[in-house]
Amino acid sequence: MQKINFTKMVASGNDFVVIPLSRYPVIPLKMLARQICDRKYGVGADGLLILDKSKLADVKMRIFNADGSEAQMCGNGARCVALYAGERKVKIETKAGIIASEVNDDNVKIKLTDPKNIKLNIPIIVNNRQLKVNFINTGVPHTVIFVEGLDKIDVVGLGRKIRYHQKFAPAGTNVDFVEPINDNSLKIRTYERGVEDETLACGTGAVASSLIFALKTDTGNKINVHTRGSEILKVYFNNNDSKISDVWLEGKARIVHKGVYYV
Repeated sequence: MQKINFTKMVASGNDFVVIPLSRYPVIPLKMLARQICDRKYGVGADGLLILDKSKLADVKMRIFNADGSEAQMCGNGARCVALYAGERKVKIETKAGIIASEVNDDNVKIKLTDPKNIKLNIPIIVNNRQLKVNFINTGVPHTVIFVEGLDKIDVVGLGRKIRYHQKFAPAGTNVDFVEPINDNSLKIRTYERGVEDETLACGTGAVASSLIFALKTDTGNKINVHTRGSEILKVYFNNNDSKISDVWLEGKARIVHKGVYYV
């Protein structure tokens, strides 16, 4: 067996296992993600964060979901990496681009890449019903659906059908169910691709939902997002004639524990 030293971290209810790749260069990462994220036989996590040296930034982050698939980006994961790095300002290389960060104790802000592929009011058929959904890529693909009675929504059942809908093939999509509270606050529940379940929070989903909300209403440039894990994430951005830029995500992050995992 090989012993792997890991750090368990959590940001707004999203939990991650963090491992520096330089110490374990020959481990198959997709296999490791499936094993170590298992909540019965592993450490248990939504994802595995692999840290490596970067020629473009202070650190390179790779995110593997609990099913072993690799994602382009993860907002709450990037906030954990910023805290893990131990510096007030850290630049993080991801497959979606360079992420800037600011750390103030356990409060962590990250600056995301500008959103792309925005499409509003897309008609799709689910369970023999037509739904109007919205699509945006905030580093990873998100479908945003505005609902009433969020607490009663079958997030897993409906989310899975939309996640695998032919409209979003072959990559699939994360699915955010959103209920506005007022002009600058939202409640959100997210079905996460790769986790294949509802999670307590999703950073890129909070951003996706806020930006779509801003594009469809006359709201301001700061949105409070109430997550399933009860924390309120803050999303800041510039909206100049429906052109979104300078997007920031802010919330808490912390180290839960450190340990040794046996492969």
